[in-house]
Amino acid sequence: MHVDLDTLLIALYVELTDRIVPSLGSASDRPGRPPEVTDAELVCIAVAQAHLRFTDERHWIRSAPKQIGHLFPRLLSQSQYNVRLRGLGRLMQQAVFHLAAACPSSQDVVRLIDGTKVICGTSRTTARCSNLFGYAGYGYDKSHSMYFWGCKLLLEVTADGLVTGFVLVNPKLVDERQAVLLMQQHPCTRMPRGTTAVGDKGFRSRVFEAELLNQGIVLVRPAMKDERDNGLFPRWFRNRVESVIQTLKGQLGIEHPGAHEPSGLFARVVQRILALNAAVWHNWIAGEPIKRSLTSYDHSPAA
Repeated sequence: MHVDLDTLLIALYVELTDRIVPSLGSASDRPGRPPEVTDAELVCIAVAQAHLRFTDERHWIRSAPKQIGHLFPRLLSQSQYNVRLRGLGRLMQQAVFHLAAACPSSQDVVRLIDGTKVICGTSRTTARCSNLFGYAGYGYDKSHSMYFWGCKLLLEVTADGLVTGFVLVNPKLVDERQAVLLMQQHPCTRMPRGTTAVGDKGFRSRVFEAELLNQGIVLVRPAMKDERDNGLFPRWFRNRVESVIQTLKGQLGIEHPGAHEPSGLFARVVQRILALNAAVWHNWIAGEPIKRSLTSYDHSPAA
């Protein structure tokens, strides 16, 4: 199979049309005339935007006819695109979990858990007046020794970079341990019994570790200074999850989504996660050796 952005979008469109969209019943539930651009087409256009590194929707809509017009000749205006995309958060979330379940690595008994910041504003005025007030808050990024105003994205991934669970929380109200327990409350993001969760030192807590153990999950983390190192912590696994997060931030732009509404923030975060999972899923289908590689998808063959 030839691996490029076109084949990824075609495969994703077929999967959305045949399986994912019908499972939600979104097309039949909408009143009035059917839209000229279907939900499946719009999700594929959003995935293409993320892979081609267009963080600004206005710039993307101007460039889309040249980049993917041969696949999707019917495109929306920038305002229509924004409105429709905000309404597709649930569909894209369902697509994330559907593609994850279709990959063999989703059956792995090891999960890597870590969080990263999602910056929603850089001024005090934004923090006071933004429509994201309550959803976003002040947090501290230990990796870069900086405070930020936004959300915390907690990820649960496999060793090959497949995102099997995620949750977006207010960093001022919910810490990473609480975020993991929130994920455990939902069937789509819950780690199955018998899973080994690999995390960093920030997950240290007797109560937290006991709660996970009660759910059949063993937490493996680095030893603290006051603890004896048993040599069980797989440091190379930690490099994997850091690499996945760097892919989401550096290549897919998840750290600066540029959203001003809760629905827009959720949709743009899920859009980036879906782009990553779609690439891993397609690499599994194509038999690519490196499942998380996005090199084949960061440019349009027709451009």
